[in-house]
Amino acid sequence: MAPQKVYVIGVGMTKFIKPRDLRDYPDMGREAAAKALLDAGITYDKVQQATVGYCYGDSTCGQRTLYQLGMHQIPIVNVNNNCSTGSTALFLARQAIEYGIADCTMALGFEKMEAGSLGSKFTDRTNPLDKTVEMMSETRGFGAGPMAAQIFGNAGIEYCEKYGATPEHMAKIAEKNHRHSALNPYSQFRDIYTLEQVQKSSTVFGPLTKLQCCPTSDGSACAILASEKFVREHNLQDQAIELVAQSMATDSPQLFNQSSIELAGADMTRRAAKEVFSKAGIKPTDVQVVELHDCFSANELITYDALGLCKPGEAHKLIDTNDVSFGGKYVVNPSGGLISKGHPLGATGLAQCSELVWQLRGWCGERQVPNCKYALQHNVGLGGAVVVSLYKKADLGSSPKYVDSRKRVGYNPAVEARELSEEEVASVRARENSEFMARL
Repeated sequence: MAPQKVYVIGVGMTKFIKPRDLRDYPDMGREAAAKALLDAGITYDKVQQATVGYCYGDSTCGQRTLYQLGMHQIPIVNVNNNCSTGSTALFLARQAIEYGIADCTMALGFEKMEAGSLGSKFTDRTNPLDKTVEMMSETRGFGAGPMAAQIFGNAGIEYCEKYGATPEHMAKIAEKNHRHSALNPYSQFRDIYTLEQVQKSSTVFGPLTKLQCCPTSDGSACAILASEKFVREHNLQDQAIELVAQSMATDSPQLFNQSSIELAGADMTRRAAKEVFSKAGIKPTDVQVVELHDCFSANELITYDALGLCKPGEAHKLIDTNDVSFGGKYVVNPSGGLISKGHPLGATGLAQCSELVWQLRGWCGERQVPNCKYALQHNVGLGGAVVVSLYKKADLGSSPKYVDSRKRVGYNPAVEARELSEEEVASVRARENSEFMARL
């Protein structure tokens, strides 16, 4: 069977918030999933398989969350792939459609986190990043500051040493992303900072200041994927977004070549990006909007290069010419990125997907990227895995029976973050359900 085209027909997310024990994962996951179903105009019993991503939690949290929407005995697979967990869930949901296993799948991600820097939860066994940390210690030393900040901060330092970028370029990336987030109602932080404020915020590690580092966050996001057959049967041609190409890559031997840039996963990003553009038959320069994994400003800098958005060693020139914000060649992280929108690990990749779907639909209001044809997504996790995805508006014509989901739900979810009523959640539940689970 030839691979089928895959379309995103519904997306939804919660507002990202500080981890203060205000919401639990079943509540957040239910909201994001119900919003995606409402966006698609379908009920949960239409979903034939679900993949659920989270990093912090016991096994089968996905079932605990989705049973609130129905118990029609579909496969539910729980995944954990560090910071690329959300996109890993999307990757598996796409494969099920592409290879004819299902016509409608769900990718859901959520995270309930703790305040402060990330740390290991299992101290009685080998840490999967032990060799990464060992290599970092041998090449740059192990200093003060969170481990992730050191890994990515060292990558930024090396980029500056090799190519002539400066710490100011990294600070400008953070200033841009905070500025973008002011227009995103889902962002954890919506304050705008001057370049000087970014530079003078407290130092975390090396060139990285507090305002150049993503926060820990609580939140959830979801995407509904479908085959062309399902799209046409449900009259969703007008809002469907084609997932044109997608690639997941893991580390190459370059990881241990004593380069801090490679230690941060640059080579797997190069590999995945190359595969995506080859499959799609386009060039990186054909893209208009990018959501990339700016866990630290340094990672956004090195990722311009790894994705092919610039010539090797010229990432900082994109910043100098304002080619990464509105009015430039690309708009990178119009959502505010991880730095300002927040980073609930399991949800991040699906929040990126949601933003790009809204952008391609033209729904984003003041943060809308003009003339948006292709949208690129990059989500990376140390250890490691990266998922690169490319989207475009579906070329399926129009359905006379199509009802704009903004009219159906009564607001534009791209520019307004609302919580759902119990009636709205009930409207998307599967017919086969447990009254006990539904009232939880």
